[in-house]
Amino acid sequence: MSEWISLEQIDEAANYLRGRLPFQPTVGVILGSGLGEIAELIPNSVAIPFNEIPNWPQSTVEGHKGRLVVGEFEGQKVAISQGRVHYYEGYSMAQVVFPVRVMKRLGIQTLIVTNAAGAVHPEFEPGDLMLITDHLNLIGMAGLSPLRGANIDELGPRFPDMSQAYDRQLCEFARQAAAESHILLREGIYICLAGPSFETPADLRFLRQIGADAVGMSTVPEVTAARHGGMRVLGISGISNKANLDGNTITTHEEVLQAGRMIVPNLIQILRGVLRRLADQP
Repeated sequence: MSEWISLEQIDEAANYLRGRLPFQPTVGVILGSGLGEIAELIPNSVAIPFNEIPNWPQSTVEGHKGRLVVGEFEGQKVAISQGRVHYYEGYSMAQVVFPVRVMKRLGIQTLIVTNAAGAVHPEFEPGDLMLITDHLNLIGMAGLSPLRGANIDELGPRFPDMSQAYDRQLCEFARQAAAESHILLREGIYICLAGPSFETPADLRFLRQIGADAVGMSTVPEVTAARHGGMRVLGISGISNKANLDGNTITTHEEVLQAGRMIVPNLIQILRGVLRRLADQP
């Protein structure tokens, strides 16, 4: 597939999924590294491997199972992407956000994005959850935007507003869900880098100075595409490793996956609470 994605390619995938799904989902969820087991909780679900969906990019990274799992969860009809693709895997930004655009064409209006992120804030610890209140689109500022190229008017406007990238009501739902389950929910700003190398101590000190609390290699392009399409977005980072500001520790992908297993139980509780509150809305 080329760098540019057409509406026809997006609709080919959406139409294929309509023929496979038992109902139209209303909430989309993207699960980050090591978080895929959340999708296993959905009873009587339909699981469709990415390689069966036309034009859908294939994940090549350990910890990303590569399936779309659809079912009912806490009163909501959800479509859960069990894994994602990243720019560093060799995909274009348009391919990275292809799943979000298919969700948009399926009629999904609410997107929950999760990721495994490195701590930049010195007080954050592995296993913490961070509510993303805003992001720094450093990768987009450098020109790597999923909206580059001819605008597809059917998906959204040429110049989408990003002043409230993360829906305030959904953020409040997450805070309430964390409080009722007695879960510490950090809050902060997420920054996306291209990867795949982890950050140097100088990188992290720079990122801290410009306002970042957590850093990763995903999420921001997906959120940009979702907001372009008018979708409501909730973002949660699982903190996978402590800020290595002095260069005295080594960060590995195995560490990220292990932290994901620690994070999953609390993340499940928050997701349940958010979905219940969505279901209770008139």
